[in-house]
Amino acid sequence: MISSGDWRLDVHVQPGAKTTEFIGLYGERAKIRLAAPPVDGKANQALIGWVAQNLGLSKAQVSIVRGQSARKKTLAIKGL
Repeated sequence: MISSGDWRLDVHVQPGAKTTEFIGLYGERAKIRLAAPPVDGKANQALIGWVAQNLGLSKAQVSIVRGQSARKKTLAIKGL
């Protein structure tokens, strides 16, 4: 759940890519290619880890609040 102090980030993910990288905008969402496969939550964990690392945060500060099994996801980011 997104609380009043959290930032919201809408992303479009492409799992199963060769490398994990931000490639631009997809409509109004940030498009991120993920090297992890979309199996057993591996892509979600990779997304959380990649976003946290690039923002200098811990994984606990990033969570998926919408779109657990979809390409379109909404992340809640605490502590920015």
